Amino acid sequence: MSSATDGSTGGPPPQQGPVIELRAVSKSFGEVRSLINVDFALYPGEIVGLLGDNGAGKSTLIKTIMGYHAPDPGGQILFRGEPVSDWSVAKARSLGIETVYQERALCELQPIWRNMFMGRERRTRWGALDVSGMRREAARLMSEQMGFTSTAVHPDNTVQTMSGGEKQGVAITRALYFEAQVVILDEPTMGLSLSETRKTLNFIRSIKDRGRSAIFIDHNVFHVYPVVDRIVVLDRGRVTADVVKGDLTVEDLIHGLQDVARTGEWSQRA
Repeated sequence: MSSATDGSTGGPPPQQGPVIELRAVSKSFGEVRSLINVDFALYPGEIVGLLGDNGAGKSTLIKTIMGYHAPDPGGQILFRGEPVSDWSVAKARSLGIETVYQERALCELQPIWRNMFMGRERRTRWGALDVSGMRREAARLMSEQMGFTSTAVHPDNTVQTMSGGEKQGVAITRALYFEAQVVILDEPTMGLSLSETRKTLNFIRSIKDRGRSAIFIDHNVFHVYPVVDRIVVLDRGRVTADVVKGDLTVEDLIHGLQDVARTGEWSQRA
């Protein structure tokens, strides 16, 4: 396996510690072991592609990072180098870990501005909703962060009028606006057209551009490969590869994944 801290190949500077790190994390559900001694680290300003077949453990790993699952005894979660013993959904979110699901978690019949501030509404000094302020800020974000220049696209437009890529842009922009340090992207390109996929991948690149970190889960290596710095492959609950992208071509990646599916072992061509 290649080092994940080799700055010369697109990884993070070696002097920076991980934003979040899992050490020897396992997770069992009865007799089923979904994760087995998983070591995983995500560095500042890094995008990691998380790959693996169905049942590989990707969802369990992500739900553990999000605080939905507690690791089995013996596993450890660290945030910025400090062990966290009371890991939970509330704790993870308070530290700036946000998930953008493939369902996009947006209310289709609500306007864009409401979706941007849902659950974190601004209020006036008298406690009323600051509707005008939220509309103005949503308009600014749509123009400056999401690239909407047409006057036809307005904060009062309902989300259902937007394309799939635009909806992903709203969800990602919302996460970054509320200071997400780690954005988890759960198959964000599923069901999108070619042009909308391209738009979504550009939104994902913007996460790195803003110095934040992301975990990108997808089955399509041609979507993952162009935007990530490092690739982690899971198979039956174990990490079988942790490779800096600069050390392999997309053809090498496909070959390695085929070997994992066939033998359970990663082999990288020289």
